[in-house]
Order: sequence, then C-alpha cells, then structure tokens
Amino acid sequence: MTVRAIEWDPATDRLRLLDQTKLPGESVHLDIKSVDALVDAIAILAVRGAPALGVAGAMGVVTALDEGAERGWSADEVLEAVDRIAAARPTAVNLAWGVDQVRGLIDQGRDAVLEAARRVAVEDEAANRELSRLGADWLLARVDRPRLRVLTHCNAGALATAGWGTALGLVRELASRDRLELVYADETRPLLQGARLTAYELAQEGIPHVVQVDGAAASTILRGLVDCAIVGSDRIAANGDVANKIGTVAVALACREAGVPFVVAAPWSTVDLATASGEDIEIEERSGVEVTSYAGVRVAPAGSEGFNPAFDVTPARMVSAIVTERGVVEPATGQRMIEEG
Repeated sequence: MTVRAIEWDPATDRLRLLDQTKLPGESVHLDIKSVDALVDAIAILAVRGAPALGVAGAMGVVTALDEGAERGWSADEVLEAVDRIAAARPTAVNLAWGVDQVRGLIDQGRDAVLEAARRVAVEDEAANRELSRLGADWLLARVDRPRLRVLTHCNAGALATAGWGTALGLVRELASRDRLELVYADETRPLLQGARLTAYELAQEGIPHVVQVDGAAASTILRGLVDCAIVGSDRIAANGDVANKIGTVAVALACREAGVPFVVAAPWSTVDLATASGEDIEIEERSGVEVTSYAGVRVAPAGSEGFNPAFDVTPARMVSAIVTERGVVEPATGQRMIEEG
C-alpha cells in the first residue's frame, strides 16, 4: 500500500500530512507551516494513530525550529512550542516519545533533528513489519483453521503509522500467507475510523471485509464468527494494561468469554514502562459535539450533552498477547512488559 499518512516532503521541505478527516471521499494533503497548524491537525485527528503521532512529534520539532527561525523566537520560545506539540494528545504516549527522540539534538541544528526524525519514521515501518510477522506466527500456532476470521476495532493500519500498520499490518501479513478469510471492521464511533479508514485500507488491498456497528462486535464474537481480535494501542502500561480507542474493552470481554485470542499489536515505542498500570493512564475526553452531531448535523436533541472519552483501558488479564517488534508477551498469564521486550 503506497498511501502515506505522514512524511517530510522534499519538494516543499515541510511536514506533509494526509488529512484523514476527509477520507474516504477526498484525498487532501496538509502542508504544515507552523506549530499551531500541527497542533490543530493533531487535535482534529487529521493525523492520528499512536505511531503516526510519534513521527508527527519528531518532525514537528523541525517545524518548530523553522517557525522559530522565521519569527525570531528565543531558544526558550522554541522549547515552549515543542512542549505544546508533545502535549497535544495526552493518552497516546508515542507523541511525546517522538518529540523526545529528537529534542536532545536541537543544539546540533535543524539538519540533525530532521535526520533523526526521518529515522523515527523508517524505524517505525520496520518495527511494524517485524511485529506483524511475529504476531502472525503466534496466532497461527494457536488457531487451528486454514484461514482466520479476524475482528478489529478503530484503525491501526498504514494510515495510523509511518507505513504498513500494526493491527492491520498483522492482518496484511496473514493475507500475504493466504491465511485470512474475512475481517470484521468495527465502525468505531463516534468518528467512524473503522468504517472510513480501516475499510478504506482493506478495500485498497483487496482484503475481504465487512463493516459492522460497534454494538454488534460482542455478538459476532460470541456467535463463533471470529477466531481472534487484533487491535492497536495508544499506550501500554508496564503491567500489560492497554489503552486503545473507546470500545476496545468490550471486544476484549467478549473474546475472553468466547475463549478466542485478544491480540494487541503495537511497536515498542507504545510501551510506557514509567506507567505502572492502566489506572495511571490519563483518558482524553473530547468534545461531546462529536457524539451529539455527525458531519456537522446534530443527531441528538438540543438539550442533550455528549460524553466522549476517546479511549478505554483493557486490563492485562484480558489480553492474550501483546506483540511488538521485540517479541510477544502474554499478559493474561501474568507476564509483564520488561525492558528487554
């Protein structure tokens, strides 16, 4: 898949984003010229997905340096702008992680920061491909079917990363081995990342899939129509608790009841060893308008307010496997995330 959600454009020498709020209807790119523009793009989910946010954080430091040079900012003002980027979304650890990968190089100049930021993108895609291979091996050793029926929630594909994808990367790996039968893509309310983005990627790849409402997921699993669920993550705590798009924990509960694997696919950069458990993960709450309205049209009564937590936390005891490029951990058996992976 050649689509790139994020890249440093050599033609303009600027950060370039694929505006995911416009997909699948339009393919619109944003040339990011300021820190304000980047923070806004992150806030409205023009760029989203933990690994892609990591790349945005790293490349955003170059944007801050460029804007600072243009506007005559002091060194402290540049660092304040960098901090704004790192804090733009609190739950996804990769954003601040990406900033931290290059922050220490600021004194060495723009070229050093840009080179390191590009390396973050290259290494993310390589990690995604490796974790997809490891995850497919793990699943195929445990699920006795010629071809697997997979459920996924939200979007964790090429659009959510620097390339290839995490959860959808694993799906693509299964498809490449001719071991995939069908993908059930949860629509993912309230902004439909599954219906708009996951289905878009699967259609581009020619991978058989159906889109279902989030409320159907548990029933689909309990009816025996699914062999496993594969999701991404925005932050993984040291004990294996997993923060992901709201609705994920319901999928995990159904998988545990049905006795099918619930697999989390994410690069090691998503693991936050400084966070002991999911209780310590800040859950981003977004505007209730995203719930009470869709595409600018209000769907709830004028007097009704929306409650809109963007993420939930799935306890480690419900997670069959966490797959990173460093290996596979099985939190449900009591394994914890460790530095060696």
